[in-house]
Amino acid sequence: MPDQNSDRNDEAKGVTRRTALERGAGFATVIAASALATTVSPAAAASADAVPAPQGNAPRSGAANLPAAVAGVRIPDSELARAAAAFARKVSSETLFHHVMRSYVFGSLLFDRRGVRYDRELAFLAAVLHDLGLVPAYRTPEARFEVDGADAAQAFLREQRVPAARVAVVWDAIALHTDIGIATRKRPEIALTAVGSGMDFSGNGLDRIPSDALEEILAAFPRAGFKQDALDTMLSLCRTKPMSLLMHPFAEVGRRHIPEFPVPTVEDLVFAAPFAE
Repeated sequence: MPDQNSDRNDEAKGVTRRTALERGAGFATVIAASALATTVSPAAAASADAVPAPQGNAPRSGAANLPAAVAGVRIPDSELARAAAAFARKVSSETLFHHVMRSYVFGSLLFDRRGVRYDRELAFLAAVLHDLGLVPAYRTPEARFEVDGADAAQAFLREQRVPAARVAVVWDAIALHTDIGIATRKRPEIALTAVGSGMDFSGNGLDRIPSDALEEILAAFPRAGFKQDALDTMLSLCRTKPMSLLMHPFAEVGRRHIPEFPVPTVEDLVFAAPFAE
């Protein structure tokens, strides 16, 4: 009877991917519906700058021409918030920009309804900048798109002279936004970015959003073409920087759509390890 372990080793060696481990790509999990029920830890909530839920409508935001509020969620109107929104809109496609805005509104609406206290401007900065790593201009050859995005946001915020501690929160929120199991154990602004973006990406937890609020959000920031655009973007990453997707959920898209996709599975990596057992 053939040695199954030997067969697996042969398959793994044929996929040429030993260097992928050396690049230190981390593990990201698919956004899970159950994770939306996770409560932000009390310590994280206590550490956040408390900002009350919005009362009424603020003046309209200027630079990015945003509404003052959507579904009862206030859109921050500080100079920094306006600059971040204008920057994200300038470098992103309309589809991507609407996604990051929906991510902020979904996350904020859910957290407001749960009574979570958080720094609204900081949450907005993280959400509106969270997908810069999908913009071709900010992609590096090897890093995960989440890290590319976090680095691009960090560079932008440093140019705006944002204090280092606040920049660090935004960096963490963006770098962790596809790993909701970790993000929801961090401070609320980090958790909000993961929860909001995950809700818009997959619809997980959407039943927690009232139907009239959902209608208002989709009217303000339409999803036109989002699903196909998301698939095209994932395939672009698979084709241009496949090793950045090692142990990343997007790799499954590459395996489904791209013949001989070169990224190993977790099983490949285990059986290719240079140990007898």
